[in-house]
Amino acid sequence: MSEREAERVEIPEEVVEFLVESNENLDRLDQDLVALETNPDDKDRISSIFRTVHTIKGTCGFLGFSRLESVAHVGENLLSKIRDGVFTLDSQRTDALLEMVDVVRGYLAEVAATGGEGVREYPELIAKLQSLVEEEADDGGETAEPQAQAVSENAFIFPAVKKDTPQKTTSKLRTGDDKEVDSGNPSLNKTQVSSTPSSEVPAPSDIKPVLSETSVRVDVSLLDNLMDLVGELVLARNQILQYTSKDASTALSATTQRLNLITSELQENVMKTRMQPIGTVLSKFPRVVRDLANACGKQVALELDGKDTELDRTIIEAIKDPLTHLIRNAVDHGIEIPQIRQQCGKEASGTLRISAYHESGYVNIEISDDGGGIDPLRIRDKAVEKGILQAELAPKLSDREAMSLIFAPGFSTAEKITNVSGRGVGMDVVKTNIEKIGGSIDVVSQVSKGTTFKIKIPLTLAIVPALIVSAADERYAIAQTSLIELLRLDREQIDLSVSVIEGRAILRLRGKLLPLVDLASLLELRSASETKELESINVVVVQGEHGPFGVLVDGVVDTQEIVVKPLGNQVKDVAVFSGATIMGDGRVALILDVGGLASTAALNSGEAHSGEAKETDLLEGESVETKTMLVVKAGETSRLAIPLDSIDRLEEFDVGEVEWAGAAPVVQYRGAIMPLLWLSSFLGANSSFDEAPTTYQVVVHSSSGRSVGVVVDDILDITEVSLEIDSYSARLGVLGSAVIAKKITEVVDLSVVVESFLSAYEGIGV
Repeated sequence: MSEREAERVEIPEEVVEFLVESNENLDRLDQDLVALETNPDDKDRISSIFRTVHTIKGTCGFLGFSRLESVAHVGENLLSKIRDGVFTLDSQRTDALLEMVDVVRGYLAEVAATGGEGVREYPELIAKLQSLVEEEADDGGETAEPQAQAVSENAFIFPAVKKDTPQKTTSKLRTGDDKEVDSGNPSLNKTQVSSTPSSEVPAPSDIKPVLSETSVRVDVSLLDNLMDLVGELVLARNQILQYTSKDASTALSATTQRLNLITSELQENVMKTRMQPIGTVLSKFPRVVRDLANACGKQVALELDGKDTELDRTIIEAIKDPLTHLIRNAVDHGIEIPQIRQQCGKEASGTLRISAYHESGYVNIEISDDGGGIDPLRIRDKAVEKGILQAELAPKLSDREAMSLIFAPGFSTAEKITNVSGRGVGMDVVKTNIEKIGGSIDVVSQVSKGTTFKIKIPLTLAIVPALIVSAADERYAIAQTSLIELLRLDREQIDLSVSVIEGRAILRLRGKLLPLVDLASLLELRSASETKELESINVVVVQGEHGPFGVLVDGVVDTQEIVVKPLGNQVKDVAVFSGATIMGDGRVALILDVGGLASTAALNSGEAHSGEAKETDLLEGESVETKTMLVVKAGETSRLAIPLDSIDRLEEFDVGEVEWAGAAPVVQYRGAIMPLLWLSSFLGANSSFDEAPTTYQVVVHSSSGRSVGVVVDDILDITEVSLEIDSYSARLGVLGSAVIAKKITEVVDLSVVVESFLSAYEGIGV
């Protein structure tokens, strides 16, 4: 329901307000009823629920919605008994009241669509509620005397109306002359009622409201129009800034800067009008979890954290369905039934936690449960059974890769199809919808411990700060939320830092190995050979879903706020682009999608394909990798592999930089003395050098706060493998052997090597 829909059928203004307020009240009513079921002694919440239903019923009577009024009236009677302590709110009464809420919501939808409440009636629901009203009092509850009850109800009516009836609705009520009302209680007389001296009662004109109205309702379409106009203003501002930066008088420059500041401030405030707390979505889930848990025969406690985290309204609309599906999956697939949980030593009631928080221009949403977790073996078997994964590849998948198969189209582990799940439609749509808004989703799970889905989405899609880059005379924009740093390398630095391994360009950056993507070559704007001839390159280091990587561009043009426009049908399916924008000079620039760049360049799967690569390459058997290894040579015949995560940096030292401290070779490294360890000597192998080298390749590893340089004869490769270590050949500093690139390779435990060396090193007093 929206106010715009109401206007199309020419619904009176007071009815429109009633619809808006009632729908908000019903959302709150859902939450309160579910919360009250677990804490039935919460008197404040009981009163709040009663007032909400009472307000809806009273306004329905005034507006002439008799069917809606009759349903709300019988629900109000039941709530009155609960409020007075005659009944407590159990699951049966909660179910009936929630059913009443759904019926009221249906009536409101009919009013919004047609202007009337329709002809449908709900005699079964009314009879059910009435039977609950007429039940005997619960044990421990006391039935009030009829006269006292009448007094109590009369005493409540006037404050309730005064407090709850919408101001604009009550302002349309007209009454006759004020008359004295007999309370019906002979024990009260005028003297008792007027016990307060009149001099102490302020005159009506002296009474001032404690809080004045600080908000107004605005049609969403008006906010959207404002946002569009601000977007156009930002584009015009960018054009003016570009023109005045070339040639402008001092006065014009000052005016332009003033315009720039005002535009930025206006944009910021209009953006705030589009921001909504994510609690508007999360608050609907207690009802969803309760109903689904009851349907599945499970007990689930829902915890919500970060409900005040704000997002753009369009983003909130886009994540409603994905979040709902993940929550349904958690209850249906994740959390076990009470009997199984107790057999596993868990509490009978499972816990589902949803948390949201801001981080670096993004919002992170985590959905965690303490259920049975995801079994990678079962995932592999199901994927093979459904034809999603080739049988020979299943054993080679790591657990993390196996869990990612749940996002494949058609995948489901459900044994039977129900109205909740089992059709194999859902998780792939969840991933697709999240990626459409520039987000990502990941899953972490442990068998019998639970599962966590991690979603990362941008704050807004309307106006974003971006870096403008060029490639082959074309301009592109990269959202600044994805940027890590910018690098410029001259020819000498390129020769030292960039190498090509198995067809992929790799940059050594502060001891880390960074995959490179040549933007112009990827978009087929020029050949890779032309890029190699460049005397200098610019590298934009960005954060991808699976780690950082570098994007080679010809130049960095500018940083500015851009207005995001949707792509046309011709390019909307191209993975590397997420949108378009208009630059200050009127030219169109495409906005690069970092995740799309990584997948198209096959960075996610570890293969350097020359053509287009899709995320499904892994499923189709192109490659399977789990751990990144640095393959080195240390000795005449020794081929060794070192886990990349144990390496701090890779360095290269000239022979002349090596000095001696006593009997130990050392180098000066970052203001400290770093001892050198020849890996071939440590492992008892002879060096492979035919003649004295001019430089040393050094792998830096830190232990106990001290860095040690491990000298290797040569760096052969960097590769990712599904590592199966045979420990038969294990010895000090060697974990065992594995097959890497079809060759037997010993896997080095660098921490053991360095710690053993340091013990001997300190023993000689160096």
